[in-house]
Amino acid sequence: MVGAEVERRTPSVQWSVIIAGAVAAAGISFALHAFAAGVGLSVYSTAPTWRDSNAAYWILTGLYLLFVALTAFGAGGYIAGRLRAPVEAPTDEHEFRDGLHGLITWALAIVMTAVLALGVASIASPAAVPAGGSAGAAQSVAGENIIASELDELFRTDRDIPNINYRRAEAARILLKSSSNDGVREPDRRYLSVITANATGIELEQAALRVDTQITAARQELRRARVATVLQAFAVGVALFVGGAVAWVSASEGGKDRDRGTYPGWQWHRRRN
Repeated sequence: MVGAEVERRTPSVQWSVIIAGAVAAAGISFALHAFAAGVGLSVYSTAPTWRDSNAAYWILTGLYLLFVALTAFGAGGYIAGRLRAPVEAPTDEHEFRDGLHGLITWALAIVMTAVLALGVASIASPAAVPAGGSAGAAQSVAGENIIASELDELFRTDRDIPNINYRRAEAARILLKSSSNDGVREPDRRYLSVITANATGIELEQAALRVDTQITAARQELRRARVATVLQAFAVGVALFVGGAVAWVSASEGGKDRDRGTYPGWQWHRRRN
């Protein structure tokens, strides 16, 4: 009767311990990501040269993401499993419930980390806006970030260009077509040559050659960006799935230590003494 009463009073999902573990995991993850951004291990940058990084950089970044998953989700899962109030149930059921709490902690920690990342991105977004402009579809900010160097070379001149922000955004939208199946059509090429000649003061023939060169460069840059995006998504996805497994196992181990009343680090230190 006592066990049945405990079972009724203890909820199947204990959100307090899940939130505690998720907060710890999100905090550790965010701190490690902030450190990684400072030392150059961030998997994304607005700089046009980041996509040219060698294989060693991507391998190191992948290992870093695995380290974050092991550290953050391992700690969060252990906290959730350790703090979960036990109920009268078979041992296998205890381990299963602890593992589920770790898995829910993992999911909640991902949501919390994503919210933090979105908040930081919204604060930092003005830095990505071209000088003198404001964020918006008409500015084609994303396009300018990918092919910024190509746009610089397209409109390179020592004269003042009126309404340069709109011209850059318009040229970016045209150059982004270079990665499509049809590429940049001839009318777009002629138009881009005309606005380049008018903006820079060079001859129309020279502007057409400059346009052809930058269309080829933009196509190569967009291909590298696509490959980098796939590698980034794969590395993040693998790290998250590993983090889910780690959170489950860590929560189960935390439940075992709770039932035994042991503290792994402290017990090891006492045995040394």
